[in-house]
Amino acid sequence: MLTVTTANVNGLRAAAKKGYVEWLAATDADVVCLQEVRAEESQLPEAVRAPEGWHVVFAPAAAKGRAGVALLTRRAPEQVRTGFGSAEFDTSGRYVEADLPGVTVASLYLPSGEVGTERQDEKERFMAEFLEYLKELRARAAADGREVVVCGDWNIAHQEADLKNWKANRKSSGFLPEERAWLDRVYAEAGYADVMRALHPEQAGPYSWWSYRGRAFDNDSGWRIDLHVATPDLAARAVKGQVERAATHEERWSDHAPVTVVYG
Repeated sequence: MLTVTTANVNGLRAAAKKGYVEWLAATDADVVCLQEVRAEESQLPEAVRAPEGWHVVFAPAAAKGRAGVALLTRRAPEQVRTGFGSAEFDTSGRYVEADLPGVTVASLYLPSGEVGTERQDEKERFMAEFLEYLKELRARAAADGREVVVCGDWNIAHQEADLKNWKANRKSSGFLPEERAWLDRVYAEAGYADVMRALHPEQAGPYSWWSYRGRAFDNDSGWRIDLHVATPDLAARAVKGQVERAATHEERWSDHAPVTVVYG
């Protein structure tokens, strides 16, 4: 069994003060993938930087206070790689992967984008490069006899069932036709599977991000953008997947909730 959790922490220093430390101490996960860490290791308290019982790899962004991903593993990884061979993005704190026995686990923070701005252009450039890398990664893993799961904040809702207010967001970054078509290619062309959707085929959501504006969380007006994207054989081994949604708005330590999958 392998239990993997992905969580966008929306600033690890802030999350640590609001319940992340307690959550990590209680989790049964073997691997935790973090996004939007927004801190250098030296800026983090020791309990957060080097929690007992975990091997931790941070990949901060060159731009201070932005992005940043991390991987926490119960056992020491066989190998760790930061970035995916991109001249533009390898210092942007958006991707780190680790080899464990039989599986490569990665933490991804795909750019969020904003229609009509350079941020959307950046997102599109990232997507183009990353799709090619996903194909290479799957081929390399297959040659080594290992599976792959890329967890993280993909910042794209794939289907209408993946966001509450899909009609109002058809021209919004995160639900643009070209972004959704790109995810089609990740699944069909690169040969990966959306693990949570396979486990919850008929369900709206389950959502993993809710805006802090208004009463989005209380109304469950969310988006499903925190994904486990896995090679088909590993996806088929998933026996349980859940969004660890806080009981109340006040108990949240991020605007995202952890998404946990148990692989048999």
